[in-house]
Amino acid sequence: MTPLQELALLPPAGRDTIIDALPPGTAAELLTRWDEYAHRGQHWSDAAWRIWLIRAGRGFGKTRAGSEWVNHVARTVSGARIALVGATADEARRVMVEGPSGVLATARLDARPDWTATKGEVRWPGGAVATVYSADAPEGLRGPEHHAAWCDELAKWRRGDAAWDNLMMTMRLGAQPQVVVTTTPRPTALMRRVMALPGLVTSTGRTGDNVHLPESFVASMTDSYGGTATGRQELDGELIEDVAGALWTRATIERSRVAALPAVRRVVIGVDPPAGIGGDACGIVAVALGEDMHGYVIDDASVTSLTPEGWARAVAACAARHGADRVVAEANQGGAMVRSVLVAADAALPVTLVHASRGKAARAEPVAALYERGRVRHVGVFAALEDELCGLVAGGGYEGPGRSPDRADALVWALTDLMLARRTEAGVRVV
Repeated sequence: MTPLQELALLPPAGRDTIIDALPPGTAAELLTRWDEYAHRGQHWSDAAWRIWLIRAGRGFGKTRAGSEWVNHVARTVSGARIALVGATADEARRVMVEGPSGVLATARLDARPDWTATKGEVRWPGGAVATVYSADAPEGLRGPEHHAAWCDELAKWRRGDAAWDNLMMTMRLGAQPQVVVTTTPRPTALMRRVMALPGLVTSTGRTGDNVHLPESFVASMTDSYGGTATGRQELDGELIEDVAGALWTRATIERSRVAALPAVRRVVIGVDPPAGIGGDACGIVAVALGEDMHGYVIDDASVTSLTPEGWARAVAACAARHGADRVVAEANQGGAMVRSVLVAADAALPVTLVHASRGKAARAEPVAALYERGRVRHVGVFAALEDELCGLVAGGGYEGPGRSPDRADALVWALTDLMLARRTEAGVRVV
């Protein structure tokens, strides 16, 4: 590790103390030694690429990577013509040009550019010129030609398709025109288009990957948003999409989230046993009925790749942990075996077996309706379970992670027992 890397990894207060004691010229030069302290996701590849997509969480260092690349192009490509495209002209100016990680702040001392705000132009001593464009005004991209382009916060572009198409038609200078896209991902049509393009190189990362951020900021953001759909998108850089026709949406689940469990009347454990031994997951979900007559999801204790005895012990442990008065288990896959292994794990465990005559999505619809009416809450975050819920499609079908929504099915069994009448017409038979 070089001395500069060691300096960069110091706590902010200690780092600032050392930098403040340096001569002004030396301190300014440190800011330009990008290669010494950039983290892995901020380095561009030397291989031939057409589009570099940096899809990462907030604070990852996307803007710094984009501006460093623009300055690199300006230094190394004679007479380079560069497009700086922001969601709006004001954002492009404030973030991409004038911001603390913009092209003016990150330029090397021997290649400081001039910025003419009235023209929206950045000019480097070697002859390179960058022009600011707004994605809100895609017609402004008709006519010019570019060697390179930097597109910031692509997922926020309100007229994204038109701006992107016009920009691509300008990328016709030089042997290998290149575009860098820096954005926190959102499931927009343009985002999906760009991610599917040939010649794409992608860097992904999380807010916490940037070691230069204050630890207190990362900890605060993680405490507030860790594991939620918002956190996974804004902090982890994941592309979180809603499936067309899904019974649950991300917004519905986020509205259902609470921090604490109120007084409860009873607790039920739902179990979706695996069909085989040591293969699929065993869904194990604990739900409580509050004194307010709302349902509360309190634990996802699902396990994978265990023998029947192993997952039965996990069910018994979950029931003991939450003081459950009932275990509701699907018995389509060997009812007698399911009961026997659960009883063997805990002889006092009250077990109800249910047989399903309809598909998972059909059974889930009445439970999804409880969420829509605001009658179910999630006490905390259950990312894997919530991903499965958002993959169940009305009318049948599953488009979530894994082969089967085992966790979601366990939740459906538990909430059906806890909050809905048992009706044979609902496709459930209790034994």
